[in-house]
Amino acid sequence: MTVTYVLDGGKIGNLEDFWAEVGRKIGADGYFGRNLDAFADCLSGGFGTPDDDDYVIEWRDHEASRRALGYPETVRQLERQLPRVHPTNRAQVAAELAAARAGKGPTVFDWLVDIIEERHPGGLRLA
Repeated sequence: MTVTYVLDGGKIGNLEDFWAEVGRKIGADGYFGRNLDAFADCLSGGFGTPDDDDYVIEWRDHEASRRALGYPETVRQLERQLPRVHPTNRAQVAAELAAARAGKGPTVFDWLVDIIEERHPGGLRLA
């Protein structure tokens, strides 16, 4: 039997809110990743993964999340990331930041959806 975990997109105003929501709804002890790599690991069977591999993530009111996790949030996240990124990746992150400031390229919402679709194929319903 497939288990459905429902995320309330209305409660997601930024990436930190997403981590809190996914932790509450899916995570073990409130944890289901707190960064993109950890989130991908959890979806792939790392720490925090539900015991039953047969589950679906239903992201309700995802359009509200799409807006909240759009370009302004993407710029904020890339600005936070740029000073901490390895020097060999700095030019790439700077280019992504410039694109996001221009309203181009993937957004935080796109990053999350891509990770879910890559690591948990067929396991996402946008509602």
